[in-house]
Amino acid sequence: MRPSSIPDELDAFDVLADPEVPEEGPLSPEQGVATFREAILAGESWYEALLDVIARWVAPEEIVDDSYLRYLIAGEAFDWLLLAQRLVTAAEDLLPREEVERLIVHGIPPRPQDEEQFEAAIGPAKYRAHLNFQYGVVVEELLLLSVEMEISKTGPLSRHGLPTPDIEAFERVYGKPLDELRIIYNSEHGYLGEEMSQSELREFIYWLSKYRIRFAEPARIASDTRKAMTMLARLESSRARAARMRQAEERRANPTIEARF
Repeated sequence: MRPSSIPDELDAFDVLADPEVPEEGPLSPEQGVATFREAILAGESWYEALLDVIARWVAPEEIVDDSYLRYLIAGEAFDWLLLAQRLVTAAEDLLPREEVERLIVHGIPPRPQDEEQFEAAIGPAKYRAHLNFQYGVVVEELLLLSVEMEISKTGPLSRHGLPTPDIEAFERVYGKPLDELRIIYNSEHGYLGEEMSQSELREFIYWLSKYRIRFAEPARIASDTRKAMTMLARLESSRARAARMRQAEERRANPTIEARF
């Protein structure tokens, strides 16, 4: 569902219309892209330039090449990697492909950065909204994935007449089938079609996280959170192993240090 206008939802996302690029202060989408490209061409670190533009970015959503991009969900949850992807796509001819891929696909920045540094880079308002996205979307997606895997492992070999594990996971987690959850969501937020964009799906997932917290028992909420965090640890472990293997392969292909015995 594509809104016809961009709402005023969060101070850090107030919309501007000035096409000129200011040296400081908020940036509209066109200004943000121009500022990012200019910073890279001037020799700045692309990642630092990216975070600077994200800190100054004002539009909570855009339509880019017929794709609806929702950066700020429900005025509360900030999908910063979606915005990062939008910006690096606009400057891909200037960027190191492998570093960009590690950031966008795996969430790994080109240099180590702790949470305090990240908050300082993008600003406290966007950082709080980023945390809302992490707990309201990422954790919820991990919970659904964990339950889906449980169903696949413990369910019957033949699922004839049964919903697929990814669909059944919704009823296991929220106590209602997916179709009924859609009806409830539609009654509160408007029509959600059978075919959802990535942004629409994440809006739905964020709503589901709030729905679960509203109606689940505290013990169940804690159990679900542990389940999601266990899945996150497994995925991060796999990602770290893959990164080590990739680095080893790069070293093997491009040796720079002579072996000493």
